[in-house]
Amino acid sequence: MPNQVLIIEPQNELKFKGLFDQGHTTHMKLTNPTSNTVLFKIKTTAPKKYYVRPNSGVLEPNDKVDIAITPQHFYVDPNETHKHKFMVQSVIAPDNKTNIDQVWKETLPNQLMDYKLRCVFVSPREGNTNDAGDTAAQNEVTKKLVAVAEEGKPPAPKSVSKEELVSVSKSMKAIVMEEVADDSNSITAFSKSENVENDMQKVTSEVIHLREEESKLRHENLRLKEELLRLHQQVGGEHTAQRGHSYSPDRKEQLSVPWLGITLAMALLGIIIGKFFM
Repeated sequence: MPNQVLIIEPQNELKFKGLFDQGHTTHMKLTNPTSNTVLFKIKTTAPKKYYVRPNSGVLEPNDKVDIAITPQHFYVDPNETHKHKFMVQSVIAPDNKTNIDQVWKETLPNQLMDYKLRCVFVSPREGNTNDAGDTAAQNEVTKKLVAVAEEGKPPAPKSVSKEELVSVSKSMKAIVMEEVADDSNSITAFSKSENVENDMQKVTSEVIHLREEESKLRHENLRLKEELLRLHQQVGGEHTAQRGHSYSPDRKEQLSVPWLGITLAMALLGIIIGKFFM
């Protein structure tokens, strides 16, 4: 995995003033010191508990961006907040690619540059206590340095027993194991968030497909209704024409019967008149 090219401030911890449900905003600054265009994303192990604006973007060469991170206003167990972590994920944009989403899809995991920061919530009272403790420690160190300078010789090294070395070794081992467990949990959380995004994309694509199918069925239904209406009109016209033709022979027969009687009567009348004149 390549090293992160962005300059990230702060470097290790995101400090929030007050409790989680007080919703105090903290800021993260990203700087691109390179001559390449860099794409970035901000991810977290608790995506439903923080507002991140912006959570992705593009950094041109020597460009900067300020990321605002705000906890949502609801109660969270203080023992859980120290497990929250953020990750800055970046990749150098190819020269011939303009579709950012396509670049992220085509980028392999071993090409991504990751950088993690953990969350720290500091109450005002705790902050004041830490400041006072830091001042007292600095004064104590100053006094020791002055004393050493006056004596003109370095302080004698403190002897450490074997038991103390074993105790320190066990403590360091416990701290390392805890960090490994936290990293494993964060990786699992990131994987789950990626799976949720992929599932949402699949559901959205399926909904769009179903809507297109619904539109096609509606158009087909309208076309069938129009075809059925046209057939009804055609059948009705043919039936009317047949009825008109069926009455015409009867009318001709009715008209020919009176003329035939008149013709016969005139013929008989001619015969009778001819007999009288002959």
